[in-house]
Amino acid sequence: MKHQQSGFTLVELVVVIVILGILAATALPRFINLTEDANISAANGMAGGLRSAAGVVQARFFATGTNSSPVSMADGTTVTVNTATGLPTADAAGIVAAMQSTDGFTVNHATVAGVPTSTFALAKTTTCLVTYTETTGAVSTAAVTAANC
Repeated sequence: MKHQQSGFTLVELVVVIVILGILAATALPRFINLTEDANISAANGMAGGLRSAAGVVQARFFATGTNSSPVSMADGTTVTVNTATGLPTADAAGIVAAMQSTDGFTVNHATVAGVPTSTFALAKTTTCLVTYTETTGAVSTAAVTAANC
């Protein structure tokens, strides 16, 4: 009676290990720089939140019909608005109150060329910026680039 051995030979195992090594070497660069992508995504998420918050506050301003500031939101939050546009003001009582959370971002309020703005910088990198403009409600992501984030 002949006994047959089962299993893999040493050569077969080495070939499999070499193939796995090649696959790992080609896939690794795709996962190296996830921080940059995560920062860009966080900044774009903040931009979306700012647009939504400004839209909801402006809608509440017009829906109440009082044309006065501050606007009382449904959850009890009060948001200071520009009474000419109904948009949140570019300060802590305005757009920051409308957002309710700016975790992971540092906020700076300033007047640029006579226009009140709020800049939301990703706390991990001060160059990855999202800017909110009070007079138009525009949210700029011009500084959300691979070089800045």
